[in-house]
Amino acid sequence: RVGHKSSIKVVKTKNPYNRLLIKLYKFLSRRTDSKFCGTVLKRLHMSKVNQPPIGLNRLAKYMTKKEGKTAVIVGKVTDDVRMLECPKLSVCALGFTENARSRILAAGGECLTFDQLALRAPKGSNCVLLRGPKSRDAQAHFGHSTSVSNPHTHDGVKPYVRSNGRKFERARGRRRSRGFKI
Repeated sequence: RVGHKSSIKVVKTKNPYNRLLIKLYKFLSRRTDSKFCGTVLKRLHMSKVNQPPIGLNRLAKYMTKKEGKTAVIVGKVTDDVRMLECPKLSVCALGFTENARSRILAAGGECLTFDQLALRAPKGSNCVLLRGPKSRDAQAHFGHSTSVSNPHTHDGVKPYVRSNGRKFERARGRRRSRGFKI
């Protein structure tokens, strides 16, 4: 794809802390041969929609049987009230909600920033790079990224319709007798 790295050429964020982190990881990815730094740099450049938050419960689930490793999230860590006790975790993220931070610290874990992580593990050794779920309302309308001629492209795709009633978008495209059906 032409120009798919165009967002990396110009730093879009106005946040001075994120700009400094981008500088730091740009240096690290250039001077080390680690793919970890390159991936973190790519994710630091992403827009907020593409940096989804991750809840403590999901984080704890991903980190089972990974003692002594640091979870790295380029995004925010949020609290999950459904989880009764929080395990001991070492987490590095762009931000933490107040409750998430207090629960991690109360369990004997630690909350790191990316500059602290760069000092501790510049190449990302003993780190697990995680992402939260991308679930926005808008994505219900998108469909699969397959070809248009594939019969399953539009399966389960939510149409932009005012209402679901009898009189709304029930003819062409919804009945075989009226052209085609998807």
